[in-house]
Amino acid sequence: MTDFHKYHGLGNDYIVIDPAAFPFNPTPEAVRAICDRHFGAGSDGILLGPLADLADADRLTLRIFNPDGSEAEKSGNGLRIFAWYLYEHGFVEAAPFPLRTKGGRVVAQIVDPLAKVVRVDMGAPAFDARAAAPGAALDEIVDLEHDFGGERCRITFVSMGNPHCVVTGQPLSEALARRLGPVIERSPLFPARTNVQFLQVLSRSEILIEIWERGAGYTLASGSSSCAAAAAARRLGLVDDAVTVHMPGGVLQVTFAGGSAHLEGPVEKVIEGSFAQDLVARIRANPSADA
Repeated sequence: MTDFHKYHGLGNDYIVIDPAAFPFNPTPEAVRAICDRHFGAGSDGILLGPLADLADADRLTLRIFNPDGSEAEKSGNGLRIFAWYLYEHGFVEAAPFPLRTKGGRVVAQIVDPLAKVVRVDMGAPAFDARAAAPGAALDEIVDLEHDFGGERCRITFVSMGNPHCVVTGQPLSEALARRLGPVIERSPLFPARTNVQFLQVLSRSEILIEIWERGAGYTLASGSSSCAAAAAARRLGLVDDAVTVHMPGGVLQVTFAGGSAHLEGPVEKVIEGSFAQDLVARIRANPSADA
């Protein structure tokens, strides 16, 4: 029996657990045990599903968990990986199909089965900052100057069903993302925390980003971050509707059409197998806790 399937999208790796194959209560402790890179299987998160009646395609549901045990509303790479998993295992066809997440309904499509390229309609970017950043007392945060840990930054808040703070005007580096990312993620400006992208515009059709993910830390690539950064650059008038997003892990394509951000890129299977009994014992150690 196969307990899990591990994939990556440009180095952003997720473990897919189908509860029909491996019954799993996603307590924070269990999620952390599996995602731990030294004592577990190791990943940037867990994709738990499908969780609904497969006879009703419109009810395919996915839950997404960060490696710190928290639950994420949405993940672009996670959705592309999960869509490929569903296709690979015969749950869906290549044609567009809907998926439900905590961050809303999306539509996925297998664009190229041979190259394993998946496209996801991530929905409309939203710039409403009232719920995510109530301390700002602003309807929108667009190109706002703000102080984080003594450093002045220009920020734009975007929601892709999950929160993103896009930082402009900083010289990009991994060191910058690791230093300033956690400060912004946990800033009092964002009581529920936020994902953070550091953005450099290369041309009207290309951007470069470094990423700090809420609940995961420094990340080589992120689909929702790519959409958020491209949406922020577009809102600032710096890019057009088709944007190539460069990240340390590789390249994704974001296209704005019909009010939505459409995300496209490859996925790859890494490994599949069974959890050893010692790890299963730790996963099951707190079976009655709430997720």
